[in-house]
Amino acid sequence: MTGPQPFRLPPPQGGAPHLLIVAGEHSGDEHAARMVAGLLRLRPGLRVAALGGPRLAAAGAQLLYDRTAFSVVGLGEVVRNLSFFRSLIEETVQWIGRHRPSAVCFVDNSGVNLRIAKELRLRGISAKGGGPVRTLYYISPQIWASRSVRRFDMARNLDALAVIFPFEVGCYADTGLPVEFVGHPFMAADYKPPVKGDPAGPVLLLPGSRPRAVGLIVPALLAGFRKFAQGGAGRRAVILYPSDAIRAQLEALRLPSDVTLQQTGTPVAACAVLTSSGTMSMHCALAGIPGAIAYRTDALTYLVARWLVRVPYLGIANILLGEPMYPEFIQGAASAGALAGEITACIGDPLRRSHTAAQSAELRAMLVNPAGVSEADWIARNVP
Repeated sequence: MTGPQPFRLPPPQGGAPHLLIVAGEHSGDEHAARMVAGLLRLRPGLRVAALGGPRLAAAGAQLLYDRTAFSVVGLGEVVRNLSFFRSLIEETVQWIGRHRPSAVCFVDNSGVNLRIAKELRLRGISAKGGGPVRTLYYISPQIWASRSVRRFDMARNLDALAVIFPFEVGCYADTGLPVEFVGHPFMAADYKPPVKGDPAGPVLLLPGSRPRAVGLIVPALLAGFRKFAQGGAGRRAVILYPSDAIRAQLEALRLPSDVTLQQTGTPVAACAVLTSSGTMSMHCALAGIPGAIAYRTDALTYLVARWLVRVPYLGIANILLGEPMYPEFIQGAASAGALAGEITACIGDPLRRSHTAAQSAELRAMLVNPAGVSEADWIARNVP
């Protein structure tokens, strides 16, 4: 996989923007778009530019570059595309230095975003470096899972941070960085879940949104479903895909007739789910769909993760609950037999379904900001 060639960001439309959003990948585009839409309702007339994706553009931001068109997974891909990421960081820093937005809000995607924030300070562009540009961050890096020391660099480089899990506020208590829990975006009033539970529905297979991850994970999900289907259950499966590129990748696998593709957007009602550990697993957990997580990556990334990661689970719902709402099958453990057994249990065991429903209710209660403060309220207060 080869990244895009070096590029130059276009100038802002209508004068210097009040806010630049720097997001990446489909989930970052989605979360940032909800924040921008809410911000523009609170402060109409603000000029917003963005590195993100089509949802940010639809929310009212000038899209400078589509970050959702290119994403990587695993250390190997990162190394192979270092020149692209260096170009992205340098051009973004220079653009901010040229056009001086009042604030920059980074959304997730810490590998790139924290480097940009540091460069802005070192070059005297950001407020932390003596310049005019405030640096904000929405959706914290998972410092509670690995490399917690990053919090001190974040405090040096950022003016404010909004987090989506309540326990994350305490993770920064020793830094002096202003941190606020703004509720999870999936608890917003305008949230439209892409999935819902239905005991009579199909099995949902969710390999993720990044091409490399899909290539590694979808064979395991399909093998698990095929083994389950051999028992004559008569169920079909649906794979949700986020983009045309992922659809083409899936179509090349010549899927069996009982497995269909559907683009994310129209809600799917499912009886059970086999999912990667990403954003869609949270959608499913909040919808109370019973299931399991399957995850595979390249050997190098897996070995490094085993050394760095300090949490007992991959799935965020499991981490929040402190127990496996979704049993996790990693690398070779994601065998056809194990995943088929999970589908069978999800469909045939009433206790499994009722326990999943109770866990889902507990999870939803955790993720609501008790004061009703949203990410839009937070950023409206922090953009001069």
